[in-house]
Amino acid sequence: MSAAPVTVYVPRDSAATSVGADEVADEVVRAAARVDRPIRVIRNGSRGMLWLEPLVEVVTAGGRIGYGPVTPGAVDDLVDAGLFDAADHPSRVGVVEDLPWLATQDRVTFARVGVTDPLSPNDYLSHGGLAGLRRALEMSPPEVVAEVTDSGLRGRGGAGFPAGIKWKTVLECVDELKFVCCNADEGDSGTFADRMVMEGDPFMLIEGMTIAAYAVGATEGYIYIRSEYPDAVAVMRSAIEIARGQGWLGESVLGSPLSFDMHVRVGGGAYICGEETSMLESLEGKRGMIRAKPPIPGLQGLFGKPTVVNNVLSLGSVPMVLADGAAAFQAYGVGRSRGDGGGPEATPLAQVLRQIEQRPLGTGRHLHIEAGRRGDHGAEGGRAFVDQPQQIGKLQSLLHSGSSIIVIHLPDSGFPSRYGRELRPGRAHARGFRYATAEPRVWRRQTRRGRQPHHHRPITTPTHKSAHKSAHESSNQQTHSPETA
Repeated sequence: MSAAPVTVYVPRDSAATSVGADEVADEVVRAAARVDRPIRVIRNGSRGMLWLEPLVEVVTAGGRIGYGPVTPGAVDDLVDAGLFDAADHPSRVGVVEDLPWLATQDRVTFARVGVTDPLSPNDYLSHGGLAGLRRALEMSPPEVVAEVTDSGLRGRGGAGFPAGIKWKTVLECVDELKFVCCNADEGDSGTFADRMVMEGDPFMLIEGMTIAAYAVGATEGYIYIRSEYPDAVAVMRSAIEIARGQGWLGESVLGSPLSFDMHVRVGGGAYICGEETSMLESLEGKRGMIRAKPPIPGLQGLFGKPTVVNNVLSLGSVPMVLADGAAAFQAYGVGRSRGDGGGPEATPLAQVLRQIEQRPLGTGRHLHIEAGRRGDHGAEGGRAFVDQPQQIGKLQSLLHSGSSIIVIHLPDSGFPSRYGRELRPGRAHARGFRYATAEPRVWRRQTRRGRQPHHHRPITTPTHKSAHKSAHESSNQQTHSPETA
């Protein structure tokens, strides 16, 4: 009787494939055949520990044992050393879920990323998929909108506008044709969360968009993905086809009266199309240009029809909101910034800074945090400043890394919060930061400097222009218009 096949995970995330994950997967299959060992290779998303990519995981009774980083040339040595039996090896990192970087995390939108096969509907269902959509279909559309509103879910693309208000606006429109559009034009340098979700858990985004469609009465959806994400485009297109075959999209979704279908459109490389109205212009086959407001997209959006526009993380959060309820989502974050992680209590700033700086980035490297007062930017001076509780109150702001700088103003700064003007100082949230200062002139200067590159971005004149009267007539023959699915 032949032995049961060993399950081996090799990521398909583009960060992993960029350092040889595809070649590693091929070598694992070849080496298994050489030693006559039955295996099953699953291409999962990335766990996020990029310093270990390609990270090969072997399923055992005690958990998934990781090896990384693995190069194609090292596979034969690993297999001969007992890879398929999770044997000891210099590249063995142990049970992946127990690694310090992962063990302290409470993942919500990334709960399945790196864990499941992104294109396996069975994996998706066995890890809680469609629970949110099934519950939503048992509710009325206004009840779904109320649940999203009560959760406190905000736009996760930067502006932080409450999602429930957008949805309510579209729901109350009487138009027969409405749209749901996902803005996946993740254009800022150093950003990658949207890409990882689309490549690692595409069904979650599909489920979120379907819930939004049911809530507002939309029948058609579009995912606008930047052209620099070919792997995300391929995965999303495959996932949509699979979802249609499973009855998760199309006529009578899950046997309900809901009819909703969605399509992928690929942007033409214009940074400005990350802005929602520019994205809508591009979806219509026009040059990507910002529209004047009013009217807002919720009233006159894609092709002049009421349109919900949210980004990947916003729509990806919706299934959890509906599956676990608004209160569960409210339990994450603080104040009126909900769902941002960490539990009901905010972590002290000094503790956050120290945890970030102490976490290894691989091969013994650690993140350097610049924090200090004017003229005190050294590493030791910065750490000393952050570690003194009496000094924390003197911090004026934190500058977020990336080309779209977010200034996080702290409680005693006397300046309004950037993350929604109705919020109190100190409630702004960003995905990360690189500079802390107690000197107001410093953050003003840094903000001006961060804005300068955007003043010189060229806009290419389109080579073709045509008017469109329906959602099925979009063209891909111009620089800023999307490629059709």
